[in-house]
Amino acid sequence: MSVLLVTVALIAGSAFFVMVEFSLMASRRYRLEEAALTSRAGRAALRNASDLTLLLAGAQLGITLCTLALGAVTKPAVHHALEPLLEATGVPVAWASAGSFILALVIVTFLHLVIGEMAPKSFSLAHPERTAITLALPMRGFLWINRPLLRALNHAANWLVRKSGATPVDAVASAQDAESLRHLVEHSASVGALAASYHRGVVSALDFSETTLEEITIPDEDVVWVPVEATVADVQAATVASGHLRILTMAGDRINGVVHVRDTMDADPAQEIDNFIRRVMVLDARTTVYEALARMQRQRTHVAVVTKGGVRLGIVTLQDVLPRVMPRERVIVNREQPPAAET
Repeated sequence: MSVLLVTVALIAGSAFFVMVEFSLMASRRYRLEEAALTSRAGRAALRNASDLTLLLAGAQLGITLCTLALGAVTKPAVHHALEPLLEATGVPVAWASAGSFILALVIVTFLHLVIGEMAPKSFSLAHPERTAITLALPMRGFLWINRPLLRALNHAANWLVRKSGATPVDAVASAQDAESLRHLVEHSASVGALAASYHRGVVSALDFSETTLEEITIPDEDVVWVPVEATVADVQAATVASGHLRILTMAGDRINGVVHVRDTMDADPAQEIDNFIRRVMVLDARTTVYEALARMQRQRTHVAVVTKGGVRLGIVTLQDVLPRVMPRERVIVNREQPPAAET
């Protein structure tokens, strides 16, 4: 009975380490970050994900110890239990000993492989975040106890990797590049797993991450502007003529700001626009649209001047970017009051 209990404990231990290993490798970090906001186990799982190389070393150590213990405890017990049964059937002693040894090896290997490794692996891959969070606290305890040993083993492994001419890494690469994702999206659309409208939106978003501002910049000659000495009436007239709500201001041949016509609605038409001029963002033409949007969002601006080698190419606005990631057929508009274009 004691051998049976030890066997169950060892197989359960192996399953524990397998589930910890595969669940952390398959988990999405942002989901662990969400769980970390509400639970101690979530915070422990996030720490495990940040300490992944040490955690993998600990999981491998635990699996190895459980495997060795099964070979040292369970296999001899099964061997000795089967041997007299085979002898009782009339099999010669030598054959009975060899047969029971082989049967014991097969039984223990099957139990360990199927129950202790394959089944836990499949479960953890199906429910990675839930598994990682559930097992996080006991695994943190195991890592705390064995940290010096695991660090030594990790250093030894990294030394061997460097000697082979490779560079050790401390994280699992989980990101896909845009080209790989594009192939995946194209395949999903071709087999009917992704609707055409969503397909266009996703492809646009992928292109959006690689497109530079130079490709979508409005040329200088098409820019709507007023001189810096202009009045409120001039800005409002430019809005009526162009349909743009944001009008650039020019000091000579230099763009020095932007005026939103909304700010001038209650002002005297003869008033100069000095007090309404907002700072305008300047971006390099090689900046990706994705990065430009992030910077425009941080500074809460809808217009940016695009330059190349110090020379102004033109401007870019959110109105130029959004249609690339929001296909026209998915944008709901009020037909009775069509929105005015913005600059």
